[in-house]
Amino acid sequence: MPLLEVKNLRKSFRMTDSLGRTAGQLVAVDNLSFSLKQGETLGLVGESGCGKSTTGKLILQLLRSDAGKVFFSGDELTQLSAGQMRPYRRRMQMIFQDPFSSLNPRMTVGAILSEPLLIHRLTPPKQVRDRVIELLEKVGLTAEHEQRYPHEFSGGQRQRVGIARALAVEPELIIADEPVSALDLSVQAQILNLLQGFQKEHNLSYLFIAHDLAVIEHVSDRIAVMYLGKIVELTNAEELYKNPRHPYTEALLNAVPSPDPNHPRPAALSGEIPSPINPPSGCYFHPRCQYADDLCRKQEPLLLEIGNEHQVACHYSEQVGRYLLRKAGTE
Repeated sequence: MPLLEVKNLRKSFRMTDSLGRTAGQLVAVDNLSFSLKQGETLGLVGESGCGKSTTGKLILQLLRSDAGKVFFSGDELTQLSAGQMRPYRRRMQMIFQDPFSSLNPRMTVGAILSEPLLIHRLTPPKQVRDRVIELLEKVGLTAEHEQRYPHEFSGGQRQRVGIARALAVEPELIIADEPVSALDLSVQAQILNLLQGFQKEHNLSYLFIAHDLAVIEHVSDRIAVMYLGKIVELTNAEELYKNPRHPYTEALLNAVPSPDPNHPRPAALSGEIPSPINPPSGCYFHPRCQYADDLCRKQEPLLLEIGNEHQVACHYSEQVGRYLLRKAGTE
C-alpha cells in the first residue's frame, strides 16, 4: 500500500471583477492522480502557475479540494475536520518556498522549533530546549542561533530553520515546495544533501516540488511533469531523462543549460502558459507544441501507460519518442 495516494483531485478558484461579481473559474488542479511509496521521492515539476504548490496544499488539507480524494496510509483525508486532521499534521509536514515569510518574525528560532514539540506533546517541557539545540545542530546550525530572530539569518540559514521545524515532529512525509529556488547554487547543494541525508536516516518520503529539472534529477526516484493543472508525463527519473515522450517534457529538458558550449541545447519553449481561466480546447499544450495537429486541437489526450510504469498524456507519444531518439543519434 502506498504511503500517499491522490485520486482525481480538483481545485478551482472563483475569479471576480472590480465590482465583486464572478468573472470565471480558475482551475488550478484538474483530475490529478498519483501515488508515493514510503522512502520514495516524487518530483513534481512544471512552469510557475501550473498548480504545483496548490497540489501540495491540497494534500495537507491547507486548501480544501472541489473533488477527488487524498489517502494517507490508507486513511481518506478530504472529509476530515480540522480537529480530526490534527494527528495527521504531525505525520505530514511542509517546507515552504519562501524561508522568510514562512517563519514568524516575532518569534525566536528557539520558540519556532519549540512550538510543534509542545503542541504535539512530543517532548517533556524540561527537555524541549535540549531537543531544539539537537535539531539546530542536525541542520548545521548551533545553540547560539536559538535566541536569534529570522531576520538575523541568511536565506540558506532560514531554510535550514524551516527544515528543522519540519523534522521536529518526526514526520513520515515532507512536501518540499521549491525549497532551494531562492538560494545560491552552493547553498542549494548543501540543502539538497541535507534533505537526502535525512531521508536515508529516517526513511522519509518526499514530494519535491520544483520548476528546475536539473535540481529534480538529483533528488527524485520518479518525476511527474505538470502542465496547466494536469500531469502530462509520469515515470522514473532515469527513463524521463533518457526517453521523454511528451513534447512539454522535451521543452523543459531543452531549457536546462548545456555545460558544453560546442553542443548547446535546442531552442527553449516559446510562448506563455495559457490562462487557466480560459484553457485551450483539446490538448492544453497544443498552442505551443511543434507536433500538434487537428486531433490535438479537438480532443484531450488521456494519461495512459505506455509500458514500464511510464504514463504519458499525448496522442503521438510514440512518434515523439522515435523523433527524439533519431535526433539524439544525429547530434
